[in-house]
Amino acid sequence: MTTPPQGNPFAQQPPAPGGQFNAYPAPPAPAPPRRNFKKIARNIVLPIAGIGIAVGAYLGGVGDDTLELAAGDCLQNTGSTSNPDIEKLECTDAKATHKVLKKVDGTSLSDLACQSTAGTVAAITWKEGSDSFVLCLGNAKK
Repeated sequence: MTTPPQGNPFAQQPPAPGGQFNAYPAPPAPAPPRRNFKKIARNIVLPIAGIGIAVGAYLGGVGDDTLELAAGDCLQNTGSTSNPDIEKLECTDAKATHKVLKKVDGTSLSDLACQSTAGTVAAITWKEGSDSFVLCLGNAKK
């Protein structure tokens, strides 16, 4: 019987009587965990995106009536300049503060869109995705 060389811890032990090895083979290494990207997207990415959209709509959105306004309509802004809350009103209503002088589709640059519109005192910019428009506003009491 031969002995393995000294200093080689991985040397195979000689077979025991009957032709079997003395040591058990090492178990296979565990497989790395599989990442399920659909589950990650559903449980993490989509809720974060939904929260971001909701917060963005709350902080930077305009009132629902803004989408219905056209040139000649009157409105009242009960919000602020940076966070307007627009209510469409009849121009004869005493609460009406502004009148839409012009609606410019396809832009969000209110200064350029309204610079040639006489009587403009304010502007509302609406943008969602690639859709956008600017409402040039004048005083309702003219």
